[in-house]
Amino acid sequence: MRIKFSVARHARKKKVLKRASGYYGDKSRRLRMATQQVDKSLVHAYTGRKDKKHQYRQLWITRINAAVREEGLNYSNFINGLAKSNITLNRKMLSEMAIQDPLSFKKLVDVAKQAIAK
Repeated sequence: MRIKFSVARHARKKKVLKRASGYYGDKSRRLRMATQQVDKSLVHAYTGRKDKKHQYRQLWITRINAAVREEGLNYSNFINGLAKSNITLNRKMLSEMAIQDPLSFKKLVDVAKQAIAK
């Protein structure tokens, strides 16, 4: 008689059901539904990791814009002024400076204003 349920197949099934533990209803118990849900969850996890980068960049830009507007400038002109004065700080560092070290950030804003005025 041939083997219908090999060790490898059992291991694959166990791996899928282990990943699906905690899912609601049959999605955590039946192999086909668990496999489908695990695959979908992995897709969502992948896109979520990509979206996280976008969301952080948006947050940094919002923080920079808020800090720059207090100095009488907008985000677009500020970034343009930094580019003209060859200052290459990324948005993460700029937003951290705006929060942690406002005096240095104000100096950067002044440099950007001077570069725009030229």
